[in-house]
Amino acid sequence: MSITPPPVLQVVIHDANSTPGLSGLCAGFDQGKWRVEDFARSLFDDYMLEFCLKQSEFGAVNGQNAPYAMRNAAKRVYETEKFKNRGEFGELILHAVLRQVFGTIPAISKIYYKDSSNDTVKGFDAVHVIENGDELELWIGEVKFYSNISKAVTDVVKELEIHTNANYLRSEFLAITNKIDDKWARSEQLRLRLHENNPLDEIFARTCIPVLLTYDSDVLPKHVKNTDEYRKEIEEEFIKNWRTFSKHSLPDVRIHLILIPLNTKAALIEELDRRLGNWKQI
Repeated sequence: MSITPPPVLQVVIHDANSTPGLSGLCAGFDQGKWRVEDFARSLFDDYMLEFCLKQSEFGAVNGQNAPYAMRNAAKRVYETEKFKNRGEFGELILHAVLRQVFGTIPAISKIYYKDSSNDTVKGFDAVHVIENGDELELWIGEVKFYSNISKAVTDVVKELEIHTNANYLRSEFLAITNKIDDKWARSEQLRLRLHENNPLDEIFARTCIPVLLTYDSDVLPKHVKNTDEYRKEIEEEFIKNWRTFSKHSLPDVRIHLILIPLNTKAALIEELDRRLGNWKQI
């Protein structure tokens, strides 16, 4: 697994002990502007290949075949049906945050199994693990890549209810099991962990559901520098949105809320589209 480079997204607030947990990250500012270009560049340069490839494929990338691999990764994103709504971008952001903040390891690349015929892998938007000695902690994530925080909260709460239904979970765990890379050292361990003979309560005793929500921030357009005033206001916005999320009836599982404010979602999509298009044409 690759070494994570210095992050563009800065952790403004992080509380793993609250219920649910909370992390708020922001790209911040540089030379009087929100760092949208740096944010998009980091997602592509630092995380795109790892996000799109199976572990065995990612481990085989080298200086000679990296451009070819990156071009195919860009095409893979473009050719998915979900790209029409830019949902893949949200999944890429979640992947980057999980790797950066929590040190997770991708268990499967869901986008690897998507194609132009819309053969999508339903369910959770990320399947990662954390190695705790000989134990595996499962991180199965949800994303709402939205501009409106209220709608993001409402929609993800509904999805959490559906995705923690026992029948749904058994189906999703079977799908995950069938797509684990056999060459991954922990493949058999994770398959045994998710086996239908194991009680769901036992599985969820070592499981976290990270929930990533993006939104157009009320704070960011008012600032151009990473000042103490900006940090105070963005922290207050994070806590306000965490409270909105927390007041809902949530499943009885460990949840960690991740908030990423955007100056505008449209600006980030424009920059990501531009970079994706450049790679696709190489």
